[in-house]
Amino acid sequence: MAKKASSAKRGKETVSTESREAIEAQIQAFLANGGEIEQVPKGVSGQTNTSGPKHITLGKKPRA
Repeated sequence: MAKKASSAKRGKETVSTESREAIEAQIQAFLANGGEIEQVPKGVSGQTNTSGPKHITLGKKPRA
């Protein structure tokens, strides 16, 4: 009996390679059109306001 896992593995590698190549082409097009890539230091968050309103309330509502 032939192993099916090896043929499935080849198909997965092809998809990964095509995806990688597509992403690389998109990056090159972005850079060619004047785009810039900004490297963000490790640990820096993109969230600017972390103390905003919460959407859940625990406990009873305060009486006015």
